[in-house]
Amino acid sequence: MASLDVPLQVQTKLRVFMIPSFATGHLLPMTDLARLLTIRPNVKPTIMTTPANATLIQPTLDLLADMGHQVQLLIYPFPSVGLPSGIENLATAPPSEEWRIYKAQDMCQPAYESILKAHRPDAIIADVAFWWVTDIAAELSIPRITFYPPGVFPQVVMSNLFKIRSEIISLDVKNAQPVNVPDLPSPEINIPVSELPTFLVEENFLADVWMKIKMAQLEGFGVVVNTYYELEPEYCDLYRKVDAKRVYFVGPVALSSGGDDQRIVKRGGNGNTVCLDWLDGKEKGSVVYVCFGSWCHFTITQLSELAFGLEESGKNFLWVVRGGEDEKFGWIPERWEERIRSRGLIIKGWAPQVAILQHESIGAFLTHCGWNSLLEAASYGVPVLTWPLVFDQFINERLFVDVKGWGARVWEGGNRGPKLGEKKVVPRAAIADVVSKFMEPGGKGDIMRGKAQEMAAMAKAAVQEGGSSWNDLTCLIYDLMKEKVKCNVRSENSHT
Repeated sequence: MASLDVPLQVQTKLRVFMIPSFATGHLLPMTDLARLLTIRPNVKPTIMTTPANATLIQPTLDLLADMGHQVQLLIYPFPSVGLPSGIENLATAPPSEEWRIYKAQDMCQPAYESILKAHRPDAIIADVAFWWVTDIAAELSIPRITFYPPGVFPQVVMSNLFKIRSEIISLDVKNAQPVNVPDLPSPEINIPVSELPTFLVEENFLADVWMKIKMAQLEGFGVVVNTYYELEPEYCDLYRKVDAKRVYFVGPVALSSGGDDQRIVKRGGNGNTVCLDWLDGKEKGSVVYVCFGSWCHFTITQLSELAFGLEESGKNFLWVVRGGEDEKFGWIPERWEERIRSRGLIIKGWAPQVAILQHESIGAFLTHCGWNSLLEAASYGVPVLTWPLVFDQFINERLFVDVKGWGARVWEGGNRGPKLGEKKVVPRAAIADVVSKFMEPGGKGDIMRGKAQEMAAMAKAAVQEGGSSWNDLTCLIYDLMKEKVKCNVRSENSHT
């Protein structure tokens, strides 16, 4: 009979199947986690995804293979949901068609069940969106780990607000006082109703999804979160107590370690380095990096105002514009590119964000407050100018601006929120003012830059051997190894 005390180094490979969702902001962190697993002894990760999503991560996997680290790809067909061929991700779907991506994710359940039953891995790490994988894992007696690309703070805030959801729903969105988030460690957090995710302020299907996610999380083996303990310690302590059987804080998963510069350049794209070459010609800390994620969209009017605001700020900027064809090309003011050529660069499409944030010329990051972007800024000591747009981004903003104190809002005062984003235009004068003041030597930006660099030092220490995230990843592997041995023992006993 096998022994639970068998040393880990003599165990067979731990086969871990990983299931990312169809969103670049979830797919890339899952791939980064697979990278961290495969460089550890005796772990064999396999990523399950669709053809077009596989192309986004293939460059990273190829580089890993060149270094002797193998991550397997298991590709299955993207369901037919009425999208053109090759559109399999929220980043490439038009805003009006995003619902089809979510529908496709739900339609994948039979495929996942068939694949997992055929391969019977030792463990499953599935994106938070796939709450129903917990049931498949239980049927197969396989541990299921929930992967949360966002951090702990937004989860704790939304969980605590969900407890008083009925009270929030009764409030007048336009006239209500900000809602106080209950049961949080200090400082006190107050959020206007207009800035809360819709499932907290109105009756919709997402509330039911939230409850299913939380139930699956509590019933599963544990949760892996893309954060590091030192970034949000009080909230991590609270999360460990109430949100899962086991919690592993393993981030920042994208943080570069020595010898993998090519990986961060090619991460999620084609490895184009034009923007990095441009940054090489700028002074240290002189450039504002502007990017609003892979699937957030602006109106044409707002894009134009942002363009003029950046121009009138008088500061260097690198602006990545993603989205549909109109958002990439149809809005640029006449002769604008000619006027800003000496100090501004606009990239239409993909750009190597981690490599950009790592560049010494970057002095600030104007961001939508997606968790990945904020965590990557923290990893490289870049202070943030915040412009949240949807879902948990307004909550994320509060951690970095109000709690940590190394960010400043672009959009101050008045009503903000996901439903107001298309109705309210932030004027060029306000954008120019906040950017120019933030980048002035000796000003607020310099103070926040110092705080951000302290957080970066903590992030780098966390992922080094012996650091908090390194140790949590070690614990995850060890716990899954022990579970594998237990399963082997049960299997042997059932045959005796």
